[in-house]
Amino acid sequence: MVVLGSTGSIGRAVLEVVSLFRDRFSVEALAAGGNIKKLRDQIQSFSPKRVAVRDEARARDLQRELRGVEVLWGEEGLVELASMEGVDLVVVAVAGSVGFMPTLAALERGKRVALATKEVLVMGGEVVMATAKRRGGEIIPIDSEHSAILQLLEKRGIGAVRRLILTASGGPFYSLPPDRLEEVTPQDALRHPIWRMGAKISVDSATMMNKALEVVEAHWLFGIPPSKIEVLIHPQGVVHGMVEFVDGVVLAHMGVPDMRIPIAYALSYPERLPLPYPPLKLPEVGPLTFDEPDRDRFPALGLAYRALSAGGTMPAVLNAADEVAVEAFLEGRLPFKGIVEVVREVMDRHGVSPLMTPEDVLRADRWAREEARREVERRR
Repeated sequence: MVVLGSTGSIGRAVLEVVSLFRDRFSVEALAAGGNIKKLRDQIQSFSPKRVAVRDEARARDLQRELRGVEVLWGEEGLVELASMEGVDLVVVAVAGSVGFMPTLAALERGKRVALATKEVLVMGGEVVMATAKRRGGEIIPIDSEHSAILQLLEKRGIGAVRRLILTASGGPFYSLPPDRLEEVTPQDALRHPIWRMGAKISVDSATMMNKALEVVEAHWLFGIPPSKIEVLIHPQGVVHGMVEFVDGVVLAHMGVPDMRIPIAYALSYPERLPLPYPPLKLPEVGPLTFDEPDRDRFPALGLAYRALSAGGTMPAVLNAADEVAVEAFLEGRLPFKGIVEVVREVMDRHGVSPLMTPEDVLRADRWAREEARREVERRR
């Protein structure tokens, strides 16, 4: 296997699971961003043949240190690792749109991709799924919600499905009075009530853009029309997904909120690994509640359905504008409520084009980033 994004929260959890089953998994390559210290530790523990880092200077410094390990860099390095001969599984856990081209490269060679980077399918789901089908590749989701849906749909036809239900914790601000959202700081947004995640996904959870992106991802993963994908707020984080069938029966996937569990399922699919982690204890769970999301208070969710309805390049624009807006918020250049406002404004300006090739995706991505940067500056 290859792990792209090995030093992030998901990547570290992947390697923790791998360390429990070294007789089953061999780590052939690792890729990291800027956390070279952690990467060094992982190299020592897993002995990969190749690694990749973000920039050339760090790659050359690391290459001088290492013996018997080839060091690559940049997007080309990620693509090279994802394309390696003799690799069965590529874990894509890098942050944001940088995962798009490596995912395509892996699928082009008929590999299985364990996908944690939902932006890949949001920005180019049509192209990605067509590539997987044409080349015999396979995508297994790592996201807990999509892993839950995958398990619930096992051996059941899509024709029997009335709707998919994705659950959302509501993030750290779901009960915050609306007038206080103007005061939210990056530090506040990073305090997720259940999950421990990277900065980008934590902010997306706070705006509910994360769930918006998951709606788009679910559409492409499962071939379900957007009208049959719904979101419910479930603060306890115990039910990760539900499927309602045409006879009215609802099946729910329950488990402790621990990303190592869906990661293990993605790595071993369709088998299940005997994990040593504490199981869900139903008598201790307490009441489980479900609420309709307030779309006026958290309008990001509506943008997902709008993007899917428009089709073509619009989901790529949604994703790219959000990445730029979240970065601006984290750097103190944009207020919290401005994140979704910037995304909406960029979507309003976009003339949708068909999505036929990877270059179509990347062109829309570049356009949206430029427009979003202009909009952020205009608001300062």
